[in-house]
Amino acid sequence: MEIQGCLDSVDQFLNLKLSNIQVLNEERYPHMLSVKNCFVRGSVVRYVQVPVDAVDTELLQDASRKEALHVTSQQKAVVA
Repeated sequence: MEIQGCLDSVDQFLNLKLSNIQVLNEERYPHMLSVKNCFVRGSVVRYVQVPVDAVDTELLQDASRKEALHVTSQQKAVVA
């Protein structure tokens, strides 16, 4: 099932809350036509596509650098 909508939240288990959803294959899932908001359990998600223009790449790169520095400092502390 493919669902398109606005991502409201994600938790540590990759559970997703979506609003204003639209099921892309309505003929196969007609019972979903009346659903506007949903919760998707993270263990059943295969792919998440995010539009390129919706991603702040500089913020993502900064967060990745900070995480890498944190992991490196933890590894050095364990070795010392």
